[in-house]
Amino acid sequence: MRRNEPPNDDHRAPYVPNEVAHPWRRMVAIGDSFTEGIGDPIPGSPGEHRGWADRVAEVLGAQVDDFAYANLAVRGKLIGQIVADQVEPALALNPDLVTFSAGGNDVIRPGGDPDAVAAQFEDAVVRLSSRGATVVVFTGIDTDFTPVFRGIRGRVAIYNENIRAIADRHDCIVADQWALKEVQDMRFFDDDRLHYNSLGHHEVARMVLRALNVPNDLRPMQPDPLPSLTWREARGNDIVWARQYLVPWVLRRLRHQSSGDEIVAKRPDALPIVTLAPGADFDAPRGHSV
Repeated sequence: MRRNEPPNDDHRAPYVPNEVAHPWRRMVAIGDSFTEGIGDPIPGSPGEHRGWADRVAEVLGAQVDDFAYANLAVRGKLIGQIVADQVEPALALNPDLVTFSAGGNDVIRPGGDPDAVAAQFEDAVVRLSSRGATVVVFTGIDTDFTPVFRGIRGRVAIYNENIRAIADRHDCIVADQWALKEVQDMRFFDDDRLHYNSLGHHEVARMVLRALNVPNDLRPMQPDPLPSLTWREARGNDIVWARQYLVPWVLRRLRHQSSGDEIVAKRPDALPIVTLAPGADFDAPRGHSV
């Protein structure tokens, strides 16, 4: 049974929600584009993104009076860059809740070594948890459903086992994307086929809140049905995708550039969070609640 969701088996004990508010008052999110919220643009705010971390912070902030949230994540960053640039600034904000997702950009690169990533990851976890903060870490998504990344599934699985072992050693909470079957569907992804869209970020936020055992009113959302495409139309879409997203990505790798080279953290200070859509979600046109 998923925490915070009522059981569907009459023989199980009745669901009892938390009787007290969650204990966290200062959340800091660090990582790359996944945590920055890329793929989940804010309507009417060009260049700004919401993402799962904002959504989680909105729920946590709505439940207590003195909650503050910072997001230091920057798209395109490798784990070494995240550790070097974000861990100390995160600690300086004195968080009692840290979300840490890193290494995905390393693992998807040709020759990416999940064991080398794990060594850097564990060093960061030790530092982030050294002052008593709750640390949330993430497994990678099961890539078997997407032809683009199916070939690195084994690497992702090794990365995940390393993350789980690190979490066990240092008492972290694991937000398990690998087990999140709902998002293993390209309708939860942006046009670049790499980042979650608003529906995907919404489902990740729900998963993180379950991992934290925080009651909430976020409802599952279902994507619209897939359009019926001919083989020629599908291949045409693939060509457009490759020209618009794959080729630029390859060129950046060859030039040792990153999509985040000129980007700064969207929320470098821990500030009160504005709840954009209490108990609902403003991007319902891209899907529907059930």
